[in-house]
Amino acid sequence: MIKLSKSSISEAEKLAVMGVLDREFLGMGAEVEEFEKELTKFFGRPAVCVMNGTAALHLALQAVGVGYGDEVLVQSLTYVASFQAISATGATPVACDVDPATLTLDWKDAEKRLTKNTKAIMPMHYAGGVGALDEIYTFANKHGLRVIEDAAHAFGTVYQGKKVGGFGDIACFSFDGIKNITSGEGGCIVTDDEEVLQKVRDARLLGVEKDTAKRFSGERSWDFNVIAQGWRYHMSDIMAAIGNIQLKRFPDLATKRKKIARLYNARFSQVLGLKVLPYDYDKIVPHIYVIQLGNALDRDNIRHKLNEQGVQTGVHYQPNHLLSLYKEFNNVNLPIVDAVHTKLLSLPLHPDLVDEDIARVCNELIRCVANIE
Repeated sequence: MIKLSKSSISEAEKLAVMGVLDREFLGMGAEVEEFEKELTKFFGRPAVCVMNGTAALHLALQAVGVGYGDEVLVQSLTYVASFQAISATGATPVACDVDPATLTLDWKDAEKRLTKNTKAIMPMHYAGGVGALDEIYTFANKHGLRVIEDAAHAFGTVYQGKKVGGFGDIACFSFDGIKNITSGEGGCIVTDDEEVLQKVRDARLLGVEKDTAKRFSGERSWDFNVIAQGWRYHMSDIMAAIGNIQLKRFPDLATKRKKIARLYNARFSQVLGLKVLPYDYDKIVPHIYVIQLGNALDRDNIRHKLNEQGVQTGVHYQPNHLLSLYKEFNNVNLPIVDAVHTKLLSLPLHPDLVDEDIARVCNELIRCVANIE
């Protein structure tokens, strides 16, 4: 079976974890401090680590004051984590449509859903691409909105000569097991806003003020104050040990991801019934590779046939405005999302795939399409 996705772990990560276990300090300590320093170098501005990407989004929203009665504009075509992070603050996620080419947030549709309660906008960098990010920032500045970039898919992507996360308001990343780099679980918030950074540092440790410095020195705050709601969202040294090695390996991991996406594009770009995302893989490091099927093709049937031939596939994503929790206040017409979501198919993409695997995936999918067409 050719897996849809998997962690790419070397002996170096295993040795790093064993080093943490041998030191017998497993909480948030020196390894997390080191990971934050290296991520800060990577992005060119401060990064704060948390336990996962959802926590990153939640804490970023909380830090800019999003809460009960507020609304956040976000595309419906995203993982439920984006919506859950918003609703966790007590705010309402307002489902928006996507650009039909890039499947990223359509800011013009978002503008139609703007109200006096809108506090922020959350562009989600689908499959590593960023879409009309300049236009989104212009729109946000015009209406006084904070921008929380859901950059879980876009670690390493370059936009206009700068790394995603290295510019703009706030960017949130995920380091779960199958992302562009992993720390097992994990995530981070990146911003120049020192007030946001400090609020996140405290909130990840149950709101205990300035406890981060103590943790990094292997101590605890025994006499402390709490002035805001916090959560147990800190990263552990075990996770950071994996992340530190993955960050060192990232240039090679990124090169492999880009190569796979280029190989897929070369085979599929001229195949009738298949549409590829218009991405430049010199600049984009893809987390997933998504292809859009023609109207005559039944995705579930193709997924079944590919699975029979030993090729796993995925679906990114089921729209959030159709989920029971969010349907009530998102009874909206989203023509692009509604039209495309049943036609999106994710193909295997991870650094351990070899050329023979890619050729087999391509051949099997093209054979399926030809037989159905």
